[in-house]
Formats: sequence, C-alpha cells, structure tokens
Amino acid sequence: MAKAQFHKNQRVYVKPVGTWALIEHVVPHWAKGLDEPIRVHYDVGLGREFTAEELVSEEPMSDKAAANGQNWRVVRARNKWQAAEDCSRHPVPGTYPVVITGKEDWGGWRVPGAEYDLDPAKVEEQARLIANAPQLAAFAGGLVDWVRKSGEDMPDALANLAHEAQDILANVKG
Repeated sequence: MAKAQFHKNQRVYVKPVGTWALIEHVVPHWAKGLDEPIRVHYDVGLGREFTAEELVSEEPMSDKAAANGQNWRVVRARNKWQAAEDCSRHPVPGTYPVVITGKEDWGGWRVPGAEYDLDPAKVEEQARLIANAPQLAAFAGGLVDWVRKSGEDMPDALANLAHEAQDILANVKG
C-alpha cells in the first residue's frame, strides 16, 4: 500500500530533469478491493508522471537563517550548453548549481559553463560553501562573543581561533 508523500501545489525538485516544479496532480493507482492505492505518482507538468523517489521536497528554512533574514540555498539550473549524455561525469548530469541569495528564485551566484566543466566537484563544493556562508558567519560571530564574555580562562588555541574568526568577519564586513 502507498501513501502520498507530497501534496498538490507543493514545490519539489525533480531529480531526473534537474529543475524545481509544483505538483499539479497527485495520481493514485488503485486496485480493486483495496482501501489504499497500490502506488502514487505525481504530475508536475513536465510531460510524464514521477514517483516519490524521483522528487525531493523543499527543505524548510532553518531558525537561524530565518532570524537573520538569510535564506541562501543551492538550486539546480538546466545545463543549456551540454546535453546530459555529454556530461555524465558531472555530479548531477544536465544541471549545474546556482546559489540563490534572495527570496525569489533568481539572482545570486552562478559559474560560467566552461569553468563548471573543468572541475564540477569543486564548483559543487563552492556552491554549498556560499549557500552556508550566513550560518558560518553567525557561528564565527557567536564564537567571538563567547570568548569576549568568558574572560581569560581559556586555552590559547581557542583564543587564537576566536581572533581568526574576528579577522575573517572584519574582512567580510569590509
């Protein structure tokens, strides 16, 4: 028996296509004499129905990110310069990462296609690092504040880390 894992109008990432879409219809497949459907597919308006394994739900914004007003996230954009068959060594063939830094799904950080093709793993890591930069900055700020409040009773290594974090934050804020 199957239960629906997603609902109508929910935003999901469609892994085989490498794009975000809204679920237009939840399509249960019934068998005679059963109270529940035997499987559930989802129509997202891309020409065929997808299973739950092919979809990923949008992750809710973390409490810290919501408090800072920072909802940076990595989404996948369709690779317009190469077919998925030509880039099978890429982590997600046919797509590349885009870091969205605003509320809308546009704007932010992108990389040129030629650069992505040189070292996809490096660019994927850069995208994740950029998307998590607000949380890293908040962590560094919390470390600096904690060291300031705790006084002199701490290991030198921890004090040095706090000084490095303070220097990095000063460099970021300009």
